[in-house]
Amino acid sequence: MSKLKEIYYRNIYGVMGTLVFHILLFSLFLLADVDMKGNAQEEEIVIEFPDVIPEPEIPEPEEAEQQEEQVPDQPSEQSVAQQNRLTNVASNRLATTGDKFFDDDYMKEVEDARKLVSDVNNQLSKEIKSLDDIKMPVETTENMDPDSVKNVFYAGESNIVYYLENRYHVSLPIPVYLAQGGGKVIIDIEVNREGKVVRATPRNNPSVRDDKIFLYATAAASRTVFNKDESAPEIQRGTIHYTFIAQ
Repeated sequence: MSKLKEIYYRNIYGVMGTLVFHILLFSLFLLADVDMKGNAQEEEIVIEFPDVIPEPEIPEPEEAEQQEEQVPDQPSEQSVAQQNRLTNVASNRLATTGDKFFDDDYMKEVEDARKLVSDVNNQLSKEIKSLDDIKMPVETTENMDPDSVKNVFYAGESNIVYYLENRYHVSLPIPVYLAQGGGKVIIDIEVNREGKVVRATPRNNPSVRDDKIFLYATAAASRTVFNKDESAPEIQRGTIHYTFIAQ
């Protein structure tokens, strides 16, 4: 036992020195490794870009499939005809049943409107007359001296004046008793050598509000007959002035 102690004390310092030496050496190795890692240089990262960037490819839509999805099926002529038949059948059933789609007041108004239109049409057909249907008195110069015939004819307060060079009237219709309204109408006439009026055209007069006055004056001028004159122009022009007094 004493020998072991003696060996221990003799070598204890050598063992401790060896341990300290190894510890210091190990520490140096560790410090050297840390310094190498700390001074390590980072490598540069290089990213290369191509000169031309290709455009992304867009897939083409399937047009045929989209059109089939978007456009609804058009009804065939047969289906349209069938729908029309069904509509007509429904309308006929509604008409034959006792149910009233419109009330009695509405149907009465419709019937009254139809009657009113019919009355107006009948009235207009009565008022529109042809020139031949208009009757009026006639002033003649039969058996009279031509030199005594004047171009002015008076019928009460109304008068008729014509201007046709070197001609006088043989038959002069008088329309001034026919109209209810009043006013003056001038008719341009064209007379042939036989003395017949071949054309009569009324002039416009805004002051005359009764349109029948123009009709009566035109009819009278068309029936007027003048004396024959072979030396007169083939078509001689003149005027007839009708003054109507309101009745």
